[in-house]
Amino acid sequence: MKRILPFLLMPTAAFAHVGEHGHGSAFAQGWTHPLGGTDHMLAMVAVGLWAATATDKRGIWALPLAFVTSMVLGGVTGAAGIGLPAVEPMILASSIILGLAVALTMRPSLGFALPIVALFGLFHGHAHGAEGPAAGLALYAAGFVLATSALHLAGIGLGRLGASRLLGAATAAAGVALAVMP
Repeated sequence: MKRILPFLLMPTAAFAHVGEHGHGSAFAQGWTHPLGGTDHMLAMVAVGLWAATATDKRGIWALPLAFVTSMVLGGVTGAAGIGLPAVEPMILASSIILGLAVALTMRPSLGFALPIVALFGLFHGHAHGAEGPAAGLALYAAGFVLATSALHLAGIGLGRLGASRLLGAATAAAGVALAVMP
């Protein structure tokens, strides 16, 4: 963990917006968007961590599925130019809140956790869609859905290793660091 923390704290959030800066195929841009930004990566791994520690065994697939489904809806709204308020603050809040939920071993019912995860997925998706390429939107969406799913699976795997509380705390701390960085 000591070797990973400096990378989690690196200010790469600006690089997440590959639609503005990226090159290559639409799929590659979609794939790199969530992987290239610490703010996105933290929240998506935290969803996996929370899913791995859910009391209700359905949480292991339900939380990531809720995030991805809502993210696709958010991506459609962003690509269509439909605005959402406070997208970037909500993305940062997602890493802090989800990290804290994991660190504090919160195990709420799925009826409580699913709407939270879905709400954050909507905002992440909106950022993906709004910053996506003008052409090849379906391939772009496939890329960010697969990358997000991979990050959720990474979180589930890390959660199964038993370091969830520490990783949750590191996620929340990194989210706070990103929020206060100039």
